Amino acid sequence: MNVTEYAPPNLLDRLLAPIGECLTPEVAQKFVNLQADAVVQARLEELAAKSTAGSLTDAERAEYDSYIHTLDVLAVLQAKARGVLKAHGSG
Repeated sequence: MNVTEYAPPNLLDRLLAPIGECLTPEVAQKFVNLQADAVVQARLEELAAKSTAGSLTDAERAEYDSYIHTLDVLAVLQAKARGVLKAHGSG
């Protein structure tokens, strides 16, 4: 394989790999089931709409970026959790 064919692994995925290795099926199921509550979901939708419209304040941009980064971490953890469940025949 030459260097141009190599796709480096996602840094976040690599950093969270040890957590995925520690998940029991029970804990993995809890990660898979994680969802934002109605208040957080409404705020995310509000910020997303303002972002699309280009009307976020600096504080709102920082808040929105924080949510997006948090959701990225949760998505990686949920993917690892689904892998644990699949390996244990639970998913």
